[in-house]
Amino acid sequence: MANPLLAPLMGFLGRLSYPRLFLITAGLFALDLVIPDFIPFIDELLLGLGTLLLANWKNRKQPATIEPPAPQR
Repeated sequence: MANPLLAPLMGFLGRLSYPRLFLITAGLFALDLVIPDFIPFIDELLLGLGTLLLANWKNRKQPATIEPPAPQR
C-alpha cells in the first residue's frame, strides 16, 4: 500500500526526465548522509526515487532512425 503522504510526490517525480530525476535523487541522498533524518520519510522517498530511476533507465527513448527511401524503378 502506497504511503498517502508520498504518493502524490512520487507521481510528480515519475514524470521527470532521467537527468533531472537523477540529480534530485543524488541531492537528497547526499543531504540524508550529511544530516540524517532531516526530512521525514526520506528513506522511503529515496527507495521510490531509486525505483523510478531504474524504470526510466530501462525505458529510455531510443533515437528515431530515418530509413533511406527505397529505390524507385
